[in-house]
Amino acid sequence: MGFMNRKIVVTSGKGGVGKTTLCVLLGAALAKTNKKVVILDLDFSLNNLDVVAGVENKIVYDLADVVEGRCRVKQAIVEVDRNLSVIQSDRSFSDKVTGQNVRLLIDGLADKYDFVLLDCPAGIEGGFTRAVSAADEAIVVVNPSLSSLRDADKVVNILMQYKLGGIYAVVNKVRGDLSLKGLALGVNEIEDILKLPVIGAIPDDDGILLSTGTDVGGIRAARSIKMLSAYLLKGSGKVYDCERSFKGPFGRIRAILNKRA
Repeated sequence: MGFMNRKIVVTSGKGGVGKTTLCVLLGAALAKTNKKVVILDLDFSLNNLDVVAGVENKIVYDLADVVEGRCRVKQAIVEVDRNLSVIQSDRSFSDKVTGQNVRLLIDGLADKYDFVLLDCPAGIEGGFTRAVSAADEAIVVVNPSLSSLRDADKVVNILMQYKLGGIYAVVNKVRGDLSLKGLALGVNEIEDILKLPVIGAIPDDDGILLSTGTDVGGIRAARSIKMLSAYLLKGSGKVYDCERSFKGPFGRIRAILNKRA
C-alpha cells in the first residue's frame, strides 16, 4: 500500500495565532491514525518547531545542513513519536535554502510519508512563497478577531493565485461562551468572511496551553484536534462545537466560572 503523498502548508496572517502548536498537535493526531507524518520548520525567523514538539535536545542537523550537503536527509529527521518526525530549520538562515531546494526535498519526503506538513512563517513576507510553492494544499490558521481575520484574508487572496488542490481554514482559540452571546465572531461567520471551508475549530482551552510535546491536556482541546484530523483525512466531517459546553444549566455555570477565571 502506497503513501497518500499530501503536502500541506500551515500558515497564518499574523503571528501568535497558535500556528506551530496546531501544526504539531495535528501531526500527532494524524500519526495516531497510523499515517506517517513529517513536519518541516520553514519559519526561519522563529524556528521553534523543535521546542513545541519537545525535541530541542535531539537536533543535530537542520534543513540547511541537508541543502548544503553536510548530512543526508535521514540524518536531519528527528523522531518525535511513533509515525511522527520533524526537520528543524536553519539556526542562522542560509541563502542556499531556496524554494527550488525545498521543493526537491519535500518531493523526496512525499514518497516516504503520508503527510508532509510545512510550518510556514506568519504573514506574506520572508519565506511565505518558499513554503507555499512547495505545497499542494494550505491550512490558514486564524483567531476569531477582526485583526486576525483581516490579515488572514490577505493571505487567502495570495494563496488563491497558487495552483493548490485545497485551501482550508482552522479557527483557533475560540471562546464558545462569547460567540454564544454574540460577543465574538462564530465559526460560521468566519467561514463566510474568509470564503473558505472551516475544517476545524479549536477551543481556547488550557489544555492547549499546558500541552507538552504531542500530549494535549484538555478533553475539549484533544477532541477538537482529533475531529480536525478526521476531517482532513476524509475530506468532510463535523467541526468541533466550541459553544456546546456552554449551553444548558451546567453550561451557564461553566461560562460564569470561565468569565471569573
